[in-house]
Amino acid sequence: MNIKAVAKLARVSTATVSRTINGTAKVSPATEERVREAIEALQFYPDTNARALGSGRSGLFGLIISDITNPFFPELIQAFDDIAVAHKQELLIANTNYDPERMKLCVARMLQRKVDGVAVMTSEMDEALVEGFSRRQIPLVFLDATTLRAGVSSIAIDYVGGVAAAMRHLTGLGHRRIGFLSGPARLGAAQTRLRAFLAMQQRLGLERDPRLIEEGDHRVKGGHEAMLRMLDSFAGGGAGPTAVLASNDMTAIGAMGAIRERGLAIPAEISVMGFDDIQLSAYTSPSLSTVNAPRGEVARAAFQALVDARRPDGTLAPGERHEIGTVLVARESTGPVGGPVKGSVDL
Repeated sequence: MNIKAVAKLARVSTATVSRTINGTAKVSPATEERVREAIEALQFYPDTNARALGSGRSGLFGLIISDITNPFFPELIQAFDDIAVAHKQELLIANTNYDPERMKLCVARMLQRKVDGVAVMTSEMDEALVEGFSRRQIPLVFLDATTLRAGVSSIAIDYVGGVAAAMRHLTGLGHRRIGFLSGPARLGAAQTRLRAFLAMQQRLGLERDPRLIEEGDHRVKGGHEAMLRMLDSFAGGGAGPTAVLASNDMTAIGAMGAIRERGLAIPAEISVMGFDDIQLSAYTSPSLSTVNAPRGEVARAAFQALVDARRPDGTLAPGERHEIGTVLVARESTGPVGGPVKGSVDL
C-alpha cells in the first residue's frame, strides 16, 4: 500500500496526504480527518526515514534515563510517551544504567536517528556530549542539571523543599537522631539531597554524628546494605537513629528490609522516610512515608521545553528553567519516637 492509494481513498492529492502526515502545512480539519481515516483503513505506515529527509525533521524525541529498574523512570517514561502520542511524536528511549560509557552510546544512537530533541532525565551527562547536540542544533532539556543556553533548558525538582518537609515531619514526631541514606556521590541530584539534609540538620539543631550518614546507590540492595552499615556502626555503643530519611524510595525499601533483619519494628523503633513516591511505596508493609516528585509534571514540562526550544525560523530559543514542586506524603512507616511496638512487619 502506498501514498497514492491513501490519496485516492481520501479524495485528495498525494501532496495533501504528505502535508497531513508530516505536519509541514495546515490542512482543514475535515480533510485531515479523511486522510487519517484512509490511512487507518488501508493500514498505511509512512516511511519515517523518508519523512525526515523531506521535512528535515524526524518526528522523534529522545528520552535518556538512568535506571530502567527504578519504578520512578518507567512511570516517567509512561507519562512522557502519553504526551508524545497525543502530539503525534515518536519516542526513542535509552537507559544509561549510571554508566558514563553507556551514556556515550546512548547519545550516539540519538544522533544517528536524527532526533528533534532530547530529554536527559539523568545527572551523568558529560559537557562534551552536550556540545555534540548543540553543534547539530538539537534542543535538550535536563533534569536537575546544566547551565541554561540557547536550546538547553532544565527541569528542577524542588529537592531542597522536599527534604525540608520530610525533616520537619520527622522532628514533629519527636525525632532528633535522624539518619540519612544518600545516593551515589557522583550524581548531582543525590548531592543536592545530601546537602539539603545537612542544612536542615543544622537549622533544626539536630544531633550530628558521622555514623548517621551512609552512601547507597539509589537501588534496593544498596539501601539494604547502607542501612545495615548504619545500624552496625552503633553496635559498639551510642544511641542509634530513631528515624532515617532515604535519598529515594528504592533505598528506603531496602532499608526497611535491613531494619527488620536486625529485629527492629517500623515505625515504633525506627521511622523510615523515602523520596519520589513511586507507586510501590503505597503498598509496602508498612506503607512508606515519602515525598512526591510528580512524574507527570516533569514529563509535561520536559516535552513542552523541547517543543518551545525551536523557533519557527529553525533557530533555537533561549533555555528556560522549569520548577517542579514536591508534596509530603505521610503514611505508616513514620511515627512518634517511642511509639508502641507491635512486632516486626513483613515487607
